[in-house]
Amino acid sequence: MADTSKLIRYFEASGSGEEARRMLDLAEQVVKGKPYRVADFTSPAGLVIADAIKANYPQLSVKTDGGYEGAERIRIAFVDSDFNGTVDMGIRALKVNWDPRFRLLTHRDVLGSLMGLGIDRSKFGDVIVQQGGAQILVDESIADFVIQNFTKIAMVSVSVEPIELADIAPKEERIKEVRTTVASLRLDAVASSGFSVSRTKLVSAINAGLLQVNWQPAKGASQEVKEGDVISMRGCGRMKVEAITGTSRKGRIGVYLKRFM
Repeated sequence: MADTSKLIRYFEASGSGEEARRMLDLAEQVVKGKPYRVADFTSPAGLVIADAIKANYPQLSVKTDGGYEGAERIRIAFVDSDFNGTVDMGIRALKVNWDPRFRLLTHRDVLGSLMGLGIDRSKFGDVIVQQGGAQILVDESIADFVIQNFTKIAMVSVSVEPIELADIAPKEERIKEVRTTVASLRLDAVASSGFSVSRTKLVSAINAGLLQVNWQPAKGASQEVKEGDVISMRGCGRMKVEAITGTSRKGRIGVYLKRFM
């Protein structure tokens, strides 16, 4: 059996110890003879954990699926490399309908009401809000329960019906391009420019645990970011450090950011 104690300690330090233990248990079930095992929905950070586990068990392969192309929240399967069958990721799609006159219903409203049913967040994938409704990805074990019991969002009556995964419409995201210069690649400097908030407010948000880098809690205001990093801030969305464009004569660093709104 692989020595995974260091792996667990590493993810405990980053706040993901519990998820790492759950995934490790699934991987070990496959090593002991199961053809595959599927984890609950997770953020893309879960793939970092899965890849680290796979490095300890070369006889495993890792598959991912969020129900549609481009999904942010995904399910991860550990699969025996000799297994040639179909891996059922256990994802079902549901359509939530409401009167389109209630245009103020948001992603937060939908997710909050879903969790108000007493179901853990790990059983839900992406929530795609549209005019007069939303499409949600769920674990198949709760699909019927949601259809029968999800009847209101913020006092607005809703109905739920199953749909095919192929009918899921990709999320429509507005992208704002930000080209700026910063004194350094510190998280507080880059994020304050990208989210258009003061550095003081940004530092307070970091200290309150509202920021993530690559779906992991920010380590602090001085954390250095790099090209390709994804920075998310609760209530403000997320952005990607698309490119570091060079350094000016005065020593300022050019940064090209894409903010998803």
